[in-house]
Amino acid sequence: MAGDTKQRTARLSGRRSADLSGFREVQRLAYECAEAVAAQLRPGVTEREAARMQREWLRERGVRDWFHLPFAWFGDRTAFANFKIPLQFFPTNRKLEPGMPFILDMAPVHKGYAADIGYSGSLGLNPVQDRLMSDLQAHRVLILEQVCEGRSLREIYENVERLMTRQGYANRHRAYPFGVIAHKIDRVKERRWSPTVFGFGTQSLKGLASDALHGHREGWSPLWSPYHFSDHRPQPGLWAVEPHLGFRGTGAKFEEILVVTDSRDPEESAFWLDDDLPHVRRWAEEKAA
Repeated sequence: MAGDTKQRTARLSGRRSADLSGFREVQRLAYECAEAVAAQLRPGVTEREAARMQREWLRERGVRDWFHLPFAWFGDRTAFANFKIPLQFFPTNRKLEPGMPFILDMAPVHKGYAADIGYSGSLGLNPVQDRLMSDLQAHRVLILEQVCEGRSLREIYENVERLMTRQGYANRHRAYPFGVIAHKIDRVKERRWSPTVFGFGTQSLKGLASDALHGHREGWSPLWSPYHFSDHRPQPGLWAVEPHLGFRGTGAKFEEILVVTDSRDPEESAFWLDDDLPHVRRWAEEKAA
């Protein structure tokens, strides 16, 4: 699969191919951070400490701006248990315990390119989360297939939710603001430092707001939701996609960039930016075992 992605990227125009390489680089940097921080987690570490570890790791490697600051969720917070208001998403003093699931979520901006990733794991064995992660593979396949078929964002969202129900899981991305499963991302004007508002980088928020205004005029939205404003095909560009499963207080998700083009060829109309990511390698290992 990695070879297919490289071939598609190579067939794009020079500037666009370079842009995708920049987005791929920052996405890999974010996943490298997630794996490094996950390896350092120990019993007693709090969500706030895990979030700070992500920030410090990325800042040491040149990150100065964010789509949003890093999050960390432990235990039943991985399934957004009883989340009612946006403030509940922010890291807390919840302490990690043996066998407890966790999710690390970060969205750095580096060299003007943005990424938004989600990494699921556990401190020791957690068979429930392992099963959730294995079952997420079908969602990655389904989302790409249906984007290539030209279905609307809203229809794909509903079909992802139906698949979750058949698998016996709850849709936890319903708990996100506007219930989104994805949002558009783009280049961000590079600055040495950019302030944040409620954990989101101001430059990225401006870009998303501009997309929302532009899309409203043309009948599309930069938010991929179950609501009528997402009742259209995905706009060409880059989408950070994050199907999130929940089961009895345990949650798991991945988040990565989906590239949508204006090609009329179904095989070229959409592809995942990178197939060399931790969850994809995990599924390949499971298949080979």
